[in-house]
Amino acid sequence: MPLKAINNNDVAFANILHALGEFGKFQQRLVALIFIPGILLAFMYAECFVFADQKHYCNTSWILAVGPNLSEAEQLNLTLPRAHNGSFLTCLMYLPVPWDLESIIQFGLNHTATCQDGWVYPNSTTRSLINEFDLVCGKKPDEESLQSISMAGFLTGSLIFGLINDMLGRYPAILMSLLELTVFNFGTAFVSSLHQYFFFRFLVSQAAMGYTISSVCLATEWLVDNHRAHAIFLEHCFISVGVLSLMGLSYSLPHWRLLFLVGGAPMFLFIFYIWNLPESPRWLMTKRKVEEAKQVLCYAASVNKRIIPCNVLNKLQLPGNMTTEASVLDFYNNRHLRKLFLMTGCVWFTVNYIYFILIFKMRDFGMNLHIREASSSIMKVPIRLCCIVVLECKGRKWSLILTLTQTTIICGLLLVFQDKGLKSAAMLMLELGESSMAATATVLFIYTAELLPTVLRATGLGLAILASSGGAMSSEMIIHQVVSLRPMVLCCILSCMALYFSFLLPEDQPLSDSLEQFSKASLQREMAQNSEDTSRKRNSDVMDMAMAEDSTYDDVSEEAAKNTILNAQISRLEEDISTNTAL
Repeated sequence: MPLKAINNNDVAFANILHALGEFGKFQQRLVALIFIPGILLAFMYAECFVFADQKHYCNTSWILAVGPNLSEAEQLNLTLPRAHNGSFLTCLMYLPVPWDLESIIQFGLNHTATCQDGWVYPNSTTRSLINEFDLVCGKKPDEESLQSISMAGFLTGSLIFGLINDMLGRYPAILMSLLELTVFNFGTAFVSSLHQYFFFRFLVSQAAMGYTISSVCLATEWLVDNHRAHAIFLEHCFISVGVLSLMGLSYSLPHWRLLFLVGGAPMFLFIFYIWNLPESPRWLMTKRKVEEAKQVLCYAASVNKRIIPCNVLNKLQLPGNMTTEASVLDFYNNRHLRKLFLMTGCVWFTVNYIYFILIFKMRDFGMNLHIREASSSIMKVPIRLCCIVVLECKGRKWSLILTLTQTTIICGLLLVFQDKGLKSAAMLMLELGESSMAATATVLFIYTAELLPTVLRATGLGLAILASSGGAMSSEMIIHQVVSLRPMVLCCILSCMALYFSFLLPEDQPLSDSLEQFSKASLQREMAQNSEDTSRKRNSDVMDMAMAEDSTYDDVSEEAAKNTILNAQISRLEEDISTNTAL
């Protein structure tokens, strides 16, 4: 069992949370306020539905001037060239000629050109971005561009809102991210060009990531132990529910603008968060706002209809020697923080890399978009709920190790199934692997937030998401430029490396508020580990001495061997005491 550093504030917070109730009405309301917006966070995935491919042809209505009674099939036969397989070419047309209809039917048209008057979408029942802005025949943005816009939003959002959280607090960061999410998600319905659409979606992705970081920090600092994990898991499960709702809206609404109007309108209700959302007392303490922290805690106790004893509340004092100033540079200057960030950053990179590789592989099977998104969202919910049970039984570190082990096995099986051409088994493994990686990301969110000190918790989460975005961009580059088998081989290698770094991460521990507390806890863990290693080495030396004695004197009894070990330990202890006295 590793040594846990517990300071006076940790004890005071534990006593206060116990006095006001670990999961009373106040905490239940807080959890509801946190995970309800998670449903609408799913709109950052709207591109999957508004950019769906649609069948199109060149607009050749010019021929209706000479043959107004032509059917659609006759019009296409006369004005569109055909490919070698007999299908119509969608990006070419026959040039208009000043002939009558009989001449056109008799002699036919020969000169082709690209579409002159736009396109028509004969079988389209909905209005999408494709037919709104005619994003066909090479004009549709490729998948890499769409992914890059979202990644850019995640990157800037994680960095900007990470700093805002630690500088201004969790409460203003959540309000700012919700305001940005509301305005630009609803405003997407009124864009007049594709460039405006991309700009609005960039800001929506930025706000969604900002809210995710802020809500995780607030839940981490208000809730305790398993209640904290339950809240964050519920929030991520509600994102999956939101994806299902988004899919249903996109399938039923006839216009893409209605999708953003209907989906964005409920966000205006979040204006009530201004009066209902509390600030984190731990963050207030790090900013030396002790009285404000006590007021927030007393308010929480009143909501729970509990009373915090004065002697317990007065013990919540800020140590005079504690430094509350911290910056992103401390991730480089502080040795313990730098070590933790490098290990967690590698795991974050690997998780996101494997997750996006599995998504890209699933798209290669040509499954229907709505079926794919529905099955993926449905599978993620029970797997995340199963992870809650593992988290309660095994803790954060071993939950992360177990999920990464499962991912390693799945990646290995995918290599076998792809090599043997087992399509159905490969699809099942891809679905299971994608859901498993989503659950791993949730565990990693909880674990990383608990390991970081309060003064840099949001900034550290932002940097971790920066590393995960690097994994997403790397997966996109590799999947499009290398042989299909190699990305999965790299997944196996990276998952093994992530497992190694997971074993090096510290065990579950109380939350740290300042860098001093974090460094002290890390130093005590190192000392405890060194002490265990030294004790293990000494016992090994003693056993070696006993075995040497035993091999030299075969007639020594078992009792004599025990006395030899005891005497060797006493001698070693006397040497240590004399050495310490001399020092």
